Amino acid sequence: MLARRFTRRMSQPAISQHLKVLHGAGLVARRRVGRQRLYRATPGPLREIMDWVSHYEKFWDERLGALRRHLDSREGVNG
Repeated sequence: MLARRFTRRMSQPAISQHLKVLHGAGLVARRRVGRQRLYRATPGPLREIMDWVSHYEKFWDERLGALRRHLDSREGVNG
């Protein structure tokens, strides 16, 4: 059971609250089996975020690389 792994560090209600938030965000799916709720990860929304962020990651890598080259060239002039 997932909650048992974390109960030393977090209370069961806190774990339930985290899972509720993850479920609301579409990051986990849940189903009831008797008194238990079983959860599984649904990584689709995270892939969408990763795709969106990767565009900006490339942009900032290029821009920061250009800044580094500029500063390195100025260091040679001033050094």
